[in-house]
Amino acid sequence: MIRFPAFLHRWLNPVLMTAALAACSRHESSARPDPVTPVKGGELVFAFDGAAITAFGLDPQRSLFAPHHRIIRSIFDSLVVLQPGGKVGPWLASSWEISTDGRVYTFKLRDGVVFHDGTKLDAAAVKFNLDRIKDPKNALYAIADIGPYERSEVLDPLTLKVTLSAPFAPLLANLSKSTMGIVSPAAVQKYGDQFLVHPVGSGPFRFVSQQPGTEVVLERNEAYRWAPAGAANGGPAWLDRLVFKNVPEEATRVAVLQNGQAGAADIIPPQHLLALRKDPQVRIVEGELLNHNYALFLNTRRAPWSDENVRRAFKLALDIDTAVKTVHLGTLARAWAPLSPSIPGYDKRFENSWQQDKAESARLLDTAGWKPGQDGIREKDGKRLTLVFLETQGNREKRLDLLTVFRRQLADAGIELRIETVSSGNYLERSAAGDYDLLGGSQFASDPDVLRRIHSAALRSRISVSKVDDPALEQLLDAGAREQEPARRAAIYVDVQQRILDKTYAVPIYVLVYFIATRSSVHGVQLDAHGFPVFDGAWVEKAS
Repeated sequence: MIRFPAFLHRWLNPVLMTAALAACSRHESSARPDPVTPVKGGELVFAFDGAAITAFGLDPQRSLFAPHHRIIRSIFDSLVVLQPGGKVGPWLASSWEISTDGRVYTFKLRDGVVFHDGTKLDAAAVKFNLDRIKDPKNALYAIADIGPYERSEVLDPLTLKVTLSAPFAPLLANLSKSTMGIVSPAAVQKYGDQFLVHPVGSGPFRFVSQQPGTEVVLERNEAYRWAPAGAANGGPAWLDRLVFKNVPEEATRVAVLQNGQAGAADIIPPQHLLALRKDPQVRIVEGELLNHNYALFLNTRRAPWSDENVRRAFKLALDIDTAVKTVHLGTLARAWAPLSPSIPGYDKRFENSWQQDKAESARLLDTAGWKPGQDGIREKDGKRLTLVFLETQGNREKRLDLLTVFRRQLADAGIELRIETVSSGNYLERSAAGDYDLLGGSQFASDPDVLRRIHSAALRSRISVSKVDDPALEQLLDAGAREQEPARRAAIYVDVQQRILDKTYAVPIYVLVYFIATRSSVHGVQLDAHGFPVFDGAWVEKAS
């Protein structure tokens, strides 16, 4: 089912709702039905793509990487939960009220919630979290989720009043994200900057240990009695232990699943996915991520990519349909717009609105003064038309395979593409300094405000993949964040995406569907509304 924040129900018009439901229906879980009675105990090893990260930073409010949040979701709870059907339901907050001007939220918290360190969750703890996120040094990434957050006031031990400086339509949905997981104030004060390797939340699993870059071990939180509305299991998790093994090499992930070293594995490569679907010993769980689609971002501050026509020539040189079908074998769809189809603000009119056009690409480059050289690569003023793509995460989601296809297509258009692999530290330094031509990326999100996080010059971080400075786009993004009226907000984000496409600030490539394969003895692994795995209802059959 499609999942929308509650406040969006009243503004999604029937056309958008129908389109979104159709898009989502293509990606429903294909897991076989589970037996009725779960079995308590046992260990589940989850082999996941840790993106070659050398250490696991498990501070939900500071981590930039989606692989981290696949672990974080089991350790930390959020104030609210995004449910199937689009409703925002209670979690750590049992209820809430929103002022008519959209600037004041009053939350009633559940009584009896305890962090893994034994301290109580109360209004003061939630205030600590929101104030911590407001400080950029603590929450470089999550700070955008709270928008114009101004202050919190503890009205009583279980009541918190949150005040914004301006209306911020995405707030309630954002509060359901793993980036807004509520941390233990006592643990943050105890561990300081090392909290990221000593994470303490209130979730169904507690942190036990980690081997940097290799594995993270969690165990059941026996005290857990505050699962979110709609959870498969309202009490403690069934599993004794949950082990996340970092297995970045895709074929190895499949191998450890098939030989029984792991009970589940994620991001299954397409060639294996097609075979595993037919394997009676394997079940597949899948769902479209609420996501800014994976896209390519040209550095608009760097010549010649500062020239809109050169950027457009780059886009028109790409045959994205062929590339995605060739690499992903039909398991993923080509993207037509920045937002994935299940996010409000997507419009089916974007589909088939542009295709490869070699003749127009050549005309634009000719007009810009870039002429074919002896080897076919275009030149101007003695310089070759060369793109340098920075990468630091390997072939995650087959991204380098896609770039290899694009490299051939671009060469036919007279554009040379070089892929430069760098360390994560060097990548961050160079992206912050604007020392690149081309970057790629996606960003998980449940609200179209993700476009502001990426493209707003006033909001984005220094390491953002986008370097756009466009006052007209900025005005649209700000208007979308403030707008409370349903239809007007939807229309704003259609205009935002159209401008991004017209100006070639981003070139969307594919819609990400997240795949988990489990052995047939593993049951109850699910995806939340954001597309992250949840294990509180997971269990493993005992060997007979």
